Amino acid sequence: MKKLLLTLGIILVSLGPLAAGEIDIVLNTASGDIYGSILTPENDAKDIIVLFISGSGPTDRNGNNIQMLNNSIKFLAEELCGAGIPSVRYDKRGIAASVAVGQKEEDMRFAVYVDDARDWIELLAKEYRRIVIIGHSEGAQIGLMAAIDNPKVTAVVTVAGIGRKPSDVIREQLGKQSQQLLDMSEPIIKSLEEGVTVDDTPPILAALFRPSVQPYLVSWFGTNPADAISKLNIPVFIVQGDMDIQVPVEDAELLAKAQPKARKIIIAGMNHVFKECATTDQMAQLSTYMDPNLPNVPLLGAEIIGYIKEL
Repeated sequence: MKKLLLTLGIILVSLGPLAAGEIDIVLNTASGDIYGSILTPENDAKDIIVLFISGSGPTDRNGNNIQMLNNSIKFLAEELCGAGIPSVRYDKRGIAASVAVGQKEEDMRFAVYVDDARDWIELLAKEYRRIVIIGHSEGAQIGLMAAIDNPKVTAVVTVAGIGRKPSDVIREQLGKQSQQLLDMSEPIIKSLEEGVTVDDTPPILAALFRPSVQPYLVSWFGTNPADAISKLNIPVFIVQGDMDIQVPVEDAELLAKAQPKARKIIIAGMNHVFKECATTDQMAQLSTYMDPNLPNVPLLGAEIIGYIKEL
């Protein structure tokens, strides 16, 4: 893993509105600074802290992106703080406040995100005795891989994490849109699984398989979260909502099968962004992805807080 300079930085100039007890924290790396927020309760004992890892795409530390503001991770961090549990959440490189440290798209690899998570762990371990990772969606896989053979990680919580090879998830998502899209994509996916990029990509598939992103997909397709979770000898908590239209309950089952000692809970009525929903209809769920004031399903915070307290 690349060697980085790690420092605990307190930034007095805010990157945005901060909650009570929340300040900015910076991970200094050789290629630039990665920014996050540390939210601490009063009388922080410096014992245990949570590291949040956000999901895929341009998702920031709060669980938001340009088009979808739902504050899913922010709300969960605030719930934990209210229960006396501090946490750090951060903008991954190339995203939001960390945009300047982003690499060229063609140079990006999945392992870079794992390395960054490990470096955050190293940083927090300077101040805290125990570290719990909470990863959401793609962040769940990053968290699992960052915890392998890492004695500074006490436990991992996966929320809506996939349990299959990423390429199989892509196949499923394309198939749900149309069989034609899946048929067009299959030769490309197979080639990327074999580590070979493709020059000719149909325009309709350019957003997903453009040449500049293919090296990243090759690196991601070569991983398997079920393999990662099977290698952990620390407590793991698998959390999944049964109204999730992006990652189905079956993925939680696959993770649990790969790590039989893990605790698992399926939260009724919870969708991919932690909101309560009574249907899996995509259009009906859209409003829950775009409401920054809609609270998370209460059971999510309660279960995670209870789990951490048991540790």
